[in-house]
Amino acid sequence: MHTPPSTPAAAPACIPDFRSRPRDFLRALFDAAVRSAQPLEGMRAWLPAPPKGRTLVLGAGKAGGAMAQALEALWPGDAPLSGLVLTRYGHIPPRPAGLAQRIEVVEAAHPVPDAAGLTAAQRILALTRGLSADDLVLCLISGGGSALLTLPCDGLTLHDKQRINRALLDSGAQISEMNCVRKHLSRIKGGRLALACAPARVLTLAISDVPGDDPGVIASGPTVPDASHCAHALAILARYGIDVPAAARAALEAGTLETPKPGDARFAGHCLQLIATPWQALEAAAATARAAGLAVHVLSDEIEGEACEVGRVHAALARSVARRGQPFAAPCVILSGGETTVTVRARAPGLPRGRGGRAGEFCLGLAQALQGAPAVWALAADTDGIDGSQDNAGALVCPDTLARARSAGLHIDAHLAGNDSWGFFAQLDDLLVTGPTHTNVNDFRALLIV
Repeated sequence: MHTPPSTPAAAPACIPDFRSRPRDFLRALFDAAVRSAQPLEGMRAWLPAPPKGRTLVLGAGKAGGAMAQALEALWPGDAPLSGLVLTRYGHIPPRPAGLAQRIEVVEAAHPVPDAAGLTAAQRILALTRGLSADDLVLCLISGGGSALLTLPCDGLTLHDKQRINRALLDSGAQISEMNCVRKHLSRIKGGRLALACAPARVLTLAISDVPGDDPGVIASGPTVPDASHCAHALAILARYGIDVPAAARAALEAGTLETPKPGDARFAGHCLQLIATPWQALEAAAATARAAGLAVHVLSDEIEGEACEVGRVHAALARSVARRGQPFAAPCVILSGGETTVTVRARAPGLPRGRGGRAGEFCLGLAQALQGAPAVWALAADTDGIDGSQDNAGALVCPDTLARARSAGLHIDAHLAGNDSWGFFAQLDDLLVTGPTHTNVNDFRALLIV
């Protein structure tokens, strides 16, 4: 596995003034991060020469549409190219004028799979039949592929997979835990897609959305060997109290759903390249802030944990900077990424399910803990442009967030208890709405302390 060059994208020529336009400044940082993670330039360095035989393109993820278009733009026009890529509904970017379509792109549901995703996964697996050693399979993989590329193992139905997926999403499980279960309950994830491509060579081009950039976790690693075992999946299901049908449980206990492991000779000659990563996106945002004359502190691109608690920890750090100049001097920007979780809390029968996602929940915890600190602004968003299942990428927190909330009759504690970040920030007009960004390098958080 190789990572993309770490040189960040160039900062925009006109950066909003961070003192007079702090909200616009934070948005510029987010835009720089997203721009750096677009697939066209990242893909260019890793494409091989066309093979002697066919080039088949397969893939899944929220960036799938943009990755397919980037490949069509970069692949020689006189070299055969065909295939099928799956992405989320509404995430196919506008096609550039004059760019011929050679790769079919279809849409399905995320984060809970649907019949369209099942049909597409069946078609993708069918396309691998009849490949030869002269052929090349280019797999375009990005975050979201786990839910999109659904092909239940024997003993499971689509309905079963939907129920298990919802339970995992609500449980607060880490993404590595969720994807361990998904891999073992699938006929296409956990390296199985690559094995189906034999004897063709497989090159995977991936955009990472996971802490640590583990290729076995990105979209549940459909083209790489898997180090986890059925016993791990069973332990995760037990830890979070998630039931699976008796036939699937028996298969896990017997080890018949085991995934191919590292060292398996069937992966010889295969390769995976990361074309965009969370760290690369944070570095691009940092370059933009530095161009505005600010000191920048990048905490990590691997932060996990409950989103609201991570928000409270960031608030404590921001308060210390604002009040004491420790551990950093103001003015400055603090950046972080990773993948937090949200444990959906039980609510009384009849009460609506809260709306929002990890970024909004982070902002609720942050605002609650900041208590109106006068010198702190913040933005948190999912780099794919969709936080959870709503229409926003994330939200903003300002020094007057709590004061405006009180004036509007909003109680932040109640919204946090109900996992309703969308409802809170929508009424304050503090949602960040970008639409799909056609990439996905996971959580992005920026705090501006002046």
